[in-house]
Amino acid sequence: MLAAPQVHGPELTHDDVMTTRPPSPSPPRPGLSWDASGLLLGAVYALPAAVLVFNDVSRGLALAVGTIPAAVAGLAPTRRARRKTAVLGVFVGVPILLGSALAAVPWLAVVALFFLAIGAVVLARRSGPLGMVVLNLGVPMVAVGFSYDDIGTGATLALVMVAGSAYACLVSLLWPESPVPTESAQPHASPPPLAYGVRLGLAGATAAAIGFGLDLDHVGWACVAALIVMRPSAEMQELRSVGRLLSVLAGALVGVAVARTEPPTIVYAVVILAAVAVLAATRASRWYITPAFTTLLVFLLLLYADPASAPHRLNERVAETAVGVGLAYLFGLVLPRLAAHWRGADRPAAADRAL
Repeated sequence: MLAAPQVHGPELTHDDVMTTRPPSPSPPRPGLSWDASGLLLGAVYALPAAVLVFNDVSRGLALAVGTIPAAVAGLAPTRRARRKTAVLGVFVGVPILLGSALAAVPWLAVVALFFLAIGAVVLARRSGPLGMVVLNLGVPMVAVGFSYDDIGTGATLALVMVAGSAYACLVSLLWPESPVPTESAQPHASPPPLAYGVRLGLAGATAAAIGFGLDLDHVGWACVAALIVMRPSAEMQELRSVGRLLSVLAGALVGVAVARTEPPTIVYAVVILAAVAVLAATRASRWYITPAFTTLLVFLLLLYADPASAPHRLNERVAETAVGVGLAYLFGLVLPRLAAHWRGADRPAAADRAL
């Protein structure tokens, strides 16, 4: 039997994954939304993991993490469209495996992440939705793999993600179909500029270089934070930055509180069911709260066998998240604003020279 990987999980929103619903002309999403059907669906997704913990807590928690991409993606209106849910595991698992292989050669991992980010933006500009999935999902998952220089552990985690998404796909087919929303007349958002890919690559590569250079236990934590927070829209990035910091802190504190009590196995089962179910029910929220649920599951996975390490893990997680968010702020917000300011300052001088 393969050992359960020590994962930190794909922390995504429904904007990050391969959504199958067409856009609708609905008003902006509420800060916190609730979907009762999603709550039930998420609980069914988590059921095998909740049962598995009675046999092996670590494997049960790892399997719960494997259902996260499907829980975040939500339920497509038609069964035919729901089959794409199974593909999510591939978009998560394969990049994690790639990152795990690259982690054996740190300098190569840093360089590769920089160019992967640029390549993903080029792909997004040429192929649209597929490229955006690679950009928002695939590239951050490569950084997840940096936490495992043992390719066997990376392969195990990749298989967990594929298995979780495949099971979620089968479950989703049991749900009744619903009317397909009307296509929006509003234009789709334009793909990000190439300059954004360069800045994204620099943010991720810098975080990875810091992680490898300091020999951190989880190189991917700061790196993923930088990649998954950074967005072409300044407003969206600011919202995600605050949301990630608060959500990670909240999830970590709850995870520490649960693990330090050394609870019976049934508590882990209940927490798994609740975390995945509530995540699925609130997936459409505008507030970035997904990391609270994934961090909770990750902390239970890290601490259930070693509750005494809770203070170290808490400090590590929060500090590395802050580093990643800070790098995203630098490369995603500060540098573009400085560049715009310099361009604005240069225009009058150029005009004077012309006169």
